[in-house]
Amino acid sequence: MNASVIRTTGLLALCLAAISTPAKAEPANYELDPNHITVAFLVDHLGYAKVLGMFRAARGSFSFDEATAALGNVRIEVDTQSVFSNYASRDRHLKSADFLNSTQFPRMVFTAAGAKRTGDRTFEIPGQLELLGKSQPLTLNATCNKSGPSPIDKVYTMGVSARGSFKRSSYGMNYGVDNGWVGDEIPLIIEFEAQRK
Repeated sequence: MNASVIRTTGLLALCLAAISTPAKAEPANYELDPNHITVAFLVDHLGYAKVLGMFRAARGSFSFDEATAALGNVRIEVDTQSVFSNYASRDRHLKSADFLNSTQFPRMVFTAAGAKRTGDRTFEIPGQLELLGKSQPLTLNATCNKSGPSPIDKVYTMGVSARGSFKRSSYGMNYGVDNGWVGDEIPLIIEFEAQRK
C-alpha cells in the first residue's frame, strides 16, 4: 500500500471517529429579560376573593443544556419595594413590617442548583426561597414553552412558565393569619423570557 493511500485511509478513519463520537454537552447561560418577566402572587382577602399582586422589578439567570435538559444555577431576584396590587394604600401596607418589610429586606430571592425533568418540556425545580431574612424550601413546577431565535431581534430566547406556593407564616409574616383576614398560602405565578448569552 503506497503512502498516499495510507494517508487517505487514516484521514477517513479520523473523520468517521469524529462523526461517531458525540460532542460533549455544554450548558448555555441565560439571563431573564427584565422587560418580559412577571412575578405575581394571589392572596385570599377575608374569604371574599383573592387579590392579585405583582412585583414590577425582577432579574435572574440560569444555565441550561437543551441536548440533555440539564438545568442549573437558577437565581430569580425580586425587588420587594416594587410590589403592586393596584391600590396605593394596600401597597404601602405590603411594604411595611407587617408583610414584606421592604426597607430592611429589599430582596426576595429564589435559588436552585438543579431540576428534575418530569416530561418532554416540564421540570420540577426544588430550591430555596429567601424572604424576610429566612430561607425555606420551595419547589417550582416549570414548563419550557418555546425556545429559538426571536423573530424580533434574532436573539436566542427561551420562554418559561413556572408555578409554586408557600406559607408566608413560615417566614414570620403572620399579619391577618390567625383571624383569617389575609390568606397564609401564597400561590406564585412566574412568567418570563430569557436570552442566551
